[in-house]
Amino acid sequence: MKLKPLLLALLMTAGSAQAADLLETFRAAQANDPVFAAARATHQAGLEKLPQGRSLLLPSVNLNANTTFNDQTVSYHNTIPGMIDANRPVNDRFNSHAYGVTLVQPLFRQQNWVAFGEAELQVVQAEGQFRIAEQDLVLRVAQAYFEVLMAQDNVDLAVAQKAAITEQLEMAKRNFEVGLSTITDTHEAQARYDLTNAQELAARNALEIKQRVLQQLINRVPDKLNALGAGFTLADPLPADMEKWVADAQIGNPQLVVAKAGAEIADKEVDRNRGGHYPTVDLVANYSKNYANGGSFIGGSDSTNKSVGVQLNMPIFQGGAINSKWREAEANRDRAREELENARRNVATLTRQSYLGVVSGIAQVKALQQALTSSESVLEASKLGQEVGVRTNLDVLNAQQQLYATRRDLYQAQYNYLLSQLRLKAAVGTLGEDDLNKINLALH
Repeated sequence: MKLKPLLLALLMTAGSAQAADLLETFRAAQANDPVFAAARATHQAGLEKLPQGRSLLLPSVNLNANTTFNDQTVSYHNTIPGMIDANRPVNDRFNSHAYGVTLVQPLFRQQNWVAFGEAELQVVQAEGQFRIAEQDLVLRVAQAYFEVLMAQDNVDLAVAQKAAITEQLEMAKRNFEVGLSTITDTHEAQARYDLTNAQELAARNALEIKQRVLQQLINRVPDKLNALGAGFTLADPLPADMEKWVADAQIGNPQLVVAKAGAEIADKEVDRNRGGHYPTVDLVANYSKNYANGGSFIGGSDSTNKSVGVQLNMPIFQGGAINSKWREAEANRDRAREELENARRNVATLTRQSYLGVVSGIAQVKALQQALTSSESVLEASKLGQEVGVRTNLDVLNAQQQLYATRRDLYQAQYNYLLSQLRLKAAVGTLGEDDLNKINLALH
């Protein structure tokens, strides 16, 4: 049985059921992956930093109210004769009620203005971190999807190789029975068969593990997956300039965006802590109402108070805390700047690695495609040579093993090339669903 017809039959059998594609799998992960769900919630929480920072500049209004039962005893001295008996204390029990409203509008609070600027940067950080999570989900889904495909390829190759070796084993047994070969040929074929059988079991176990990894993302056992088909093509990075990709990454990489925002927040923290020495000025307005149905005034009292004013608060000394926090903020600013520089270098390195991964991936795929053609020719020649007596059974077995190893390496190189493409887009911050869709078109 020829190798190509066998592989085609296996692929046709595998593709007979309805299969899930890469884009469907990604959307399922968007809806079910707990890591991405946590990132989405973190993003929503981060967006609330802006209204919290803005609130520091807006007025605050507080309502207070109370009701009190009073048991009051009053003794009078130096009283007017005939009006109040000084020797007889006056006891009065009564209720008093009060409520009030206080409005405070900050007029000058340097720290609040800086905190508002920090809130804007914290939102930038939240957006950048969510963008990282989105791109990370794309890469995790693609890697898990391709790992399942590679595991399935390994199973299919092991099955096809076992079938081919079985054919060689049967031939070796027949030839031994009629005296055309030695028992050694049979033992060699049997050993290869046993080895391939073990490899098939290992491949099926690996496939189960990879499917469970994908299941963790989509919260269900994955269906049959579309595999690479005739639509798979190789394309050089555009532009074909590694340093241009690095320059773009320095602008758009979301990890770098987060690090830049962190460095700016650290700068503002220095200003905010320095502002601890500055005075604060607030506009304060009060309205209060008090009522008592007893007390010192016969028949009770009812009073209303209204006030509007400007309040100044000038910090003089807080035990050295302000200066200490200022020094702490300066040290954190230095740390943030170094982290930003480290992020720039990491992004540049990652971008170059991803670019070279695409370029070298193209060369590797092409080389393995040529090697596969050569391996197929070697196998055909070895089989023909065995028929005419110039090749042994071992030569055929070795040629088969080389062919399957080359095919396995080719599959792996194709998947690595596609992942390198996605990683390169992620490095410059442009990776999205459209990139998955382009790959999805090459699947069937």
